[in-house]
Amino acid sequence: MNRESNAYTLIFAVIMVIVVASALAIAATSLQPLQAQNIKIEKMQDILSTIEITSTKEQAEETYNKYITKELALDPNGEVVLEGGEAFAIDLAKEYKKDVNQQRFPLYVADVEGSTYYIIPLYGAGLWNSIWGYISLEEDGNTVKGTVFSHAGETPGLGAEITQDWFQERFIGEKIKDSSGKFVGINVKKGYAGGNDKDDNAVDAISGATITGDGVTNMIHERLEYYISYLEKQNTNLALN
Repeated sequence: MNRESNAYTLIFAVIMVIVVASALAIAATSLQPLQAQNIKIEKMQDILSTIEITSTKEQAEETYNKYITKELALDPNGEVVLEGGEAFAIDLAKEYKKDVNQQRFPLYVADVEGSTYYIIPLYGAGLWNSIWGYISLEEDGNTVKGTVFSHAGETPGLGAEITQDWFQERFIGEKIKDSSGKFVGINVKKGYAGGNDKDDNAVDAISGATITGDGVTNMIHERLEYYISYLEKQNTNLALN
């Protein structure tokens, strides 16, 4: 075939596209197990960090198994529908898109030196894209032990600051119920002047990031409300024992 002909050029281009596409597909397939493992490890590290447990990537799974005693998934009424690996494997981004009656709500129970903590995954909407994270509650099912937040595309220096320790630490010790015991969540409040008051169900917002802050407020309330029934049952059982 004439190498200077249009037909030769077209055939050569098609062959190169096929070769490159095949190579990329093989590479992507071979990397999938490693990518899945990295996602699993990062998830374990985030869960642990809400209860002030840190670990290296190499030790994350061992540390997770040491402190996390239960992996559960609840239905919207707070009843356990899954346990173990199936509960851990739930993709919250996919669950969030379902009708709430079809959703499953993952929950992780930790034991740290005899103290029980409940770690709840969060998911919601920020200014530009999704935001998510984890919040841990103490044994009373009311007091926040710690939080971790992340995002897909919030503004650097503004909404993206939800990932910073100084913002996440504002939630430590906050209550998700008011003084009468009613679940109210935690309000990320613009112009907050409550200082270190941990009983007012509010924290100071990030300056210039009102919509992202509202997203954090909403996802905490919207997600946690499906866990209250379960947590209150655990608290009742603890009191009876």
